[in-house]
Amino acid sequence: MGKGSFGMTHSRTLGGLILPVALLFIGAHFTFTAVQGQYGLFQRIQIEAEAARLDSQRAEIAAEVARMEHLTRRLSDEFLDIDLLDQQLRDVLGYARADEIILP
Repeated sequence: MGKGSFGMTHSRTLGGLILPVALLFIGAHFTFTAVQGQYGLFQRIQIEAEAARLDSQRAEIAAEVARMEHLTRRLSDEFLDIDLLDQQLRDVLGYARADEIILP
């Protein structure tokens, strides 16, 4: 009788430990995945930082497009800015007046 009761106590103790240990491992797995997984907190922080960087870059590009549209309008048939045309002619084609001295 001593052997039978010892074996039963041992199996009850082992059975009583399996469920809590299994739940602990499952909980650890889900916690790890929630923090470092493909859709975890760290990934979300990286995505938000990338979105902020791209928004900033988009704003810079939009400002450059607006500047170029303004310059294009100033060189259009409807509104010709002679000073801007002269500047562009000098910059792009390398033109200079006969009375100007060009320093390298």
